[in-house]
Amino acid sequence: MKLLLEVFWSFCACLAFGVIFRLRGRKLFYAALGAALGWLVFRLANRLPGSDIPDYFLATIVISIYSEVMARVFRAPVSIFLAIALIPLVPGGGIYDTMEQCLIGNASEAARLGLHTVGIASALAIGIVMVSSTVRILTHKRR
Repeated sequence: MKLLLEVFWSFCACLAFGVIFRLRGRKLFYAALGAALGWLVFRLANRLPGSDIPDYFLATIVISIYSEVMARVFRAPVSIFLAIALIPLVPGGGIYDTMEQCLIGNASEAARLGLHTVGIASALAIGIVMVSSTVRILTHKRR
């Protein structure tokens, strides 16, 4: 039940961001749905033991594929769906915690948190680039 509530609130939060980004109609709904899907994949993968960075990577791959499909369906830029869907995964809390530790003067904890945050951001970027590159290669070969 808790997982479904998290997915629902992720959907609602990204729906609000979509309004701020001036998305309208079905695009708004499907962009927020991508965020809910990404959060669901992340939380399910997060149940496995180990680091959470691969969980972010897997969720980003799913979101990127979803965004590519929705962009084709709606004949719209991929970035519309991708930007909204990635919002729940952005490591804003990690950036905040890193800066807090810097201000406190705890350099070792700041470095640890900073490296983890960079790892998450890298997982997001690499997942997007991998899917985008694969789609471009496949699209180019079809032509």
